[in-house]
Amino acid sequence: MGFAVLERYHRELLNFLRRQVPDRDTAADLAQESYVRVLSAQSSGQTVLDMRALLYRTARNLVIDQHRRAEVRNHDDLHTIPEDQHPAAPLHLQPEEVLASQQIVRAYVATIETLPPRCREAFVLHVFEELSHAQIAQHMGISVSMVEKHVVRGMVACKLCERRLRGDGDAVQPDVQGKRQAQT
Repeated sequence: MGFAVLERYHRELLNFLRRQVPDRDTAADLAQESYVRVLSAQSSGQTVLDMRALLYRTARNLVIDQHRRAEVRNHDDLHTIPEDQHPAAPLHLQPEEVLASQQIVRAYVATIETLPPRCREAFVLHVFEELSHAQIAQHMGISVSMVEKHVVRGMVACKLCERRLRGDGDAVQPDVQGKRQAQT
């Protein structure tokens, strides 16, 4: 599934990258690296909810990294800068931040997975596929009102997950029947 989906976005991604970098070869290299990283993430067992979004995010991050490397290369002489003034790696690349981000993503994914199947489907279609409530209603064969209820339920679950991650002890967690229970 992964490669076929990625193949569908090849030309689109390449055009996006050509607008971001100065030459075609660099754009092609960045597209290739984006594919490698996305396929690697998928094969490592990570859940990829929106392949296109991950592909573009990866490509955008690679472009940013390339610009940063170019800035360092263009600096007169990095070796003349005192060691205590060397730029630190970006915060999102710090090991502690990477681990924390992975844990947060896992917590949100687990929260979304606890939603009832139809609720989860409506929520994922709205949040990750960016479909309108009317489009979801038509796709699922339910009313727009029901879609709204499902999306709100998913948002509430994610908000409660966020509170738990922040350490708010007063968070209340809905169970799968929709009743509220005090968190233990």
